[in-house]
Amino acid sequence: MSEISATARQYLLAFADDEHLMGQRHAEWIGAAPFLEADLAFASIGQDELGHAADLYALLVGDEDEAIDRLAFRRPVEEYRSCWLVEYETGDWAETMVRHWFYDAAEQLRWQLLAGSSLRPAADLVERALREESYHRRHGDALLDVLLAVDESRRRIDYAVTTMYPLALGMFDPIEGEALLVAEGFVAESWSGQLGRWRELVATRFPGVDLAAIDHGSVAAEQGNRTNRHPDFEVVYGRIREVMKDDPQAVW
Repeated sequence: MSEISATARQYLLAFADDEHLMGQRHAEWIGAAPFLEADLAFASIGQDELGHAADLYALLVGDEDEAIDRLAFRRPVEEYRSCWLVEYETGDWAETMVRHWFYDAAEQLRWQLLAGSSLRPAADLVERALREESYHRRHGDALLDVLLAVDESRRRIDYAVTTMYPLALGMFDPIEGEALLVAEGFVAESWSGQLGRWRELVATRFPGVDLAAIDHGSVAAEQGNRTNRHPDFEVVYGRIREVMKDDPQAVW
């Protein structure tokens, strides 16, 4: 396993935890989505995101399944570095669709930053991840094209944009030491510096929403650069650990 600096570890951990929690959130719609195609698609997308999380965790602890599972499921709550957007609990389909699109638009930018990484194992993950993300983006865009063409569903989607957008800004909270990671060639540019590009993508995708009217900074400021958990985190954390708690010594 390649030697990774403490700063790079925090960068990868934040990315991996976001992928993990987003995958878990997608999986919650299995059997609950409003129509079968969405049910199947969200299951597939969730599986991809969990796979990305496992790959990123493996960069930190190696390829052994036990070590990856320990990092994914057995850490104290305060050691997670996911953003509040993926921790947020919602049963609203419009919010779920908007989060799906917001997150995947940002994720594409995130993988691109690692394409030429000086950490070769990280760079090696990018091509497959971006190929899978292109499917995720097509899925999100195809559904939104249908929903935004109908007045009632467009109103619901646009309202979800206004509620989720300030929370989504917290995805771009800077990782301490990002400038050093850029200088070392670990990433092409800073992650926090991608916010402007993401804003442009959002404005193009949701032209019916006046982003300037709601762009007053992140409501996730209290996430403390990802060191504080959203109140909803405890719910999903307990849910994903249910089987493990039944038999902590089980070997799968």
